[in-house]
Amino acid sequence: MRINNKPTWKQQLLINTMEECGELTQACSKILRFGFDPEKVDDLVTEAGDLLCLIDLMVEFGCLAQEALDNRIPIKRNKLKIYSDILR
Repeated sequence: MRINNKPTWKQQLLINTMEECGELTQACSKILRFGFDPEKVDDLVTEAGDLLCLIDLMVEFGCLAQEALDNRIPIKRNKLKIYSDILR
């Protein structure tokens, strides 16, 4: 069912971001299933880049602050050091 009213630009931005998150999830899943072959890595790059574009647009339009995003990076890295083997 289609929404009768055209979504606002903010709604469109969020919808596109959600869709890109799903596509990145799918690209990650395919690599787990089929391995790091060049085609799958290209898909991963495409989807990660598309998501970064949408995040950049959120910053550009004032939905997110770049400084706040930058502040989250060391916090997440520290959590990964504690709770995963990624940064150990």
